Amino acid sequence: MTTIIDPKKDSKVPEGPLAEKWTNYKGNQKLVNPANKRRLDIIVVGTGLAGGAAAASLGEMGFNVMNFCIQDSPRRAHSIAAQGGINAAKNYQNDGDSVYRLFYDTIKGGDYRARESNVHRLAEVANNIIDQCVAQGVPFAREYGGLLDNRSFGGAQVSRTFYAKGQTGQQLLLGAYSSLSRQVEKGSVKLYTRYEMVDLVIIDGRARGILARNLVTGKIERFAAHAVVIATGGYGNAFFLSTNAMACNGSAAMQAYKKGAYFGNPCFAQIHPTSIPVHGEFQSKLTLMSESLRNDGRIWVPKKKEDAEAIRAGKLKPTQIKEEDRDYYLERRYPAFGNLVPRDVASRAAKERCDAGFGVNSTGLAVYLDFSSAIQRLGIDAVRARYGNLFQMYEKIVDDNPYETPMMIFPAIHYTMGGLWVDYELMTSIPGCFCIGEANFSDHGANRLGASALMQGLADGYFILPYTIQNYLADQISVPRFSTDLPEFEQTEIELDKKIAKLMNIKGKRSVDSLHKELGHIMWEYVGMARTKESLEKAIEELKKIKKEFWSNVRIPGEANSLNIELEKALRVADFIDVGMLMALDGLNRNESCGGHFREEYQTPDGETLRRDDEYSYVACWKYMGEEQEPELIKEPLDYEFVVRQQRNYKS
Repeated sequence: MTTIIDPKKDSKVPEGPLAEKWTNYKGNQKLVNPANKRRLDIIVVGTGLAGGAAAASLGEMGFNVMNFCIQDSPRRAHSIAAQGGINAAKNYQNDGDSVYRLFYDTIKGGDYRARESNVHRLAEVANNIIDQCVAQGVPFAREYGGLLDNRSFGGAQVSRTFYAKGQTGQQLLLGAYSSLSRQVEKGSVKLYTRYEMVDLVIIDGRARGILARNLVTGKIERFAAHAVVIATGGYGNAFFLSTNAMACNGSAAMQAYKKGAYFGNPCFAQIHPTSIPVHGEFQSKLTLMSESLRNDGRIWVPKKKEDAEAIRAGKLKPTQIKEEDRDYYLERRYPAFGNLVPRDVASRAAKERCDAGFGVNSTGLAVYLDFSSAIQRLGIDAVRARYGNLFQMYEKIVDDNPYETPMMIFPAIHYTMGGLWVDYELMTSIPGCFCIGEANFSDHGANRLGASALMQGLADGYFILPYTIQNYLADQISVPRFSTDLPEFEQTEIELDKKIAKLMNIKGKRSVDSLHKELGHIMWEYVGMARTKESLEKAIEELKKIKKEFWSNVRIPGEANSLNIELEKALRVADFIDVGMLMALDGLNRNESCGGHFREEYQTPDGETLRRDDEYSYVACWKYMGEEQEPELIKEPLDYEFVVRQQRNYKS
């Protein structure tokens, strides 16, 4: 029997009209007075835009915050890698934008698989984010008259993306870091760098602390608090090759999942259409080229197969292909949006052209992103001013001048829309355990529009969690601080020590990286850009084999209780195998196509996603049932009150 989550009761969605839900919530929530805030401790795991913003905001409000950073500085969080921009409906261009249009574009871009109330709240608070970041000194691009500039991004017909050249994530992160540093200096936030959460501690059914590994000494340390906030990003590195930094992992979320937190929509993983193509077997990650490049860059492949074959053989250069012999396939297939269709649409279109034999590069797995038209129209100086650092990065990696020769791009794993299930208050199914940013499932449905990740991370951290966490903590002010000597901490550490000892004692023949790479091949081949019932069943079969191989033949050199990077990686890869299994199970269960989940059996005659709203309009929440047992499926119906679902149309 399938359990059903009541959207009103369990998801805590407020009553009232859509545009008034968040206002009504804030007007009726419980608060914690300033004197009582000093008596409450909060753990925030992660220092990216979501975690850093949350820790800074909660510290400024007066709570005692412990903030955990896996890197040596919060400035190295992977949010720094975001290039293109952040969305908000300021409508400076007066081109028809509004909060409702931002909400609608986001929920449509996610193929109608997100919770209405959460997405509208995100659109509402987005404008506040821009004001906050300007006040912090974030150097957004400006027009000649002084107003903040905007550019277009995929899935929208208005210009609403604020940016700082091609380094928007870095500049926003520095703004959050400055706010966080102020609270660290004041003493309201205690920052723990080079620590990784390795388990969640539950006391009487509530999240009350974590175990963290000191990545310098190898020591397992205990930390107690009244609430725990997980802000550790997504699980895209389950595919080994992705645009994520190598340290990005889904382990914190998986530890919460194994302690009872539901995992929502794990199969929804985003393929980004503009990554630098794979160039060798020894590559450890992929590099993203910003979606902003699709504003002025035009994507094409040769119209003639013989031209594509000649390019792959090195006998022809792209600049030798005449204009009439180029297939600008996105402009041809989607005239209304052209090169600015959503990421999942652009990625599948590139795959279709390459599968049909029109791909370029020596592998045939690439298409061109060409700026010759923009350079002719705007001049090279204007293009350099807009995208110069991105062009420089491409040239350093590929050793080719993109001002003279078109860039080569191909889709790659990027962002994960799935994550820990949270209610309207951003709390997981474990009381006291909150989850924000990419680590939760809440705002993007089956596909994230470009420039919406930064928007969600900062919205959750600055403007949503600081309200909603008070509703929980208001009942906790009489609860005394917890001792880390409690039996629950002791037992959690004993179980963790057993797990680590088991890994260290395998003493097999396979390196962690070799197993991770093999896992990545399985995930990309069978759970990647296009899936079938057969491929997902094959994935499950192969994942069981690699899990057995990992736990019987992995080799971890060194010692457990000292600096040991291989042990860190092994713990994460063990979780990647489990999250890969969840993705395959979820994809096999969802007999439809929507957004980043493309089942080849379910597509329209012209190759677009074919949703089945009558059967699959729900959040698929998976509940952990034990190491050797299949998880239980719990459904949260997505009952749309204010939006009419339609087949996504980017053609007219």
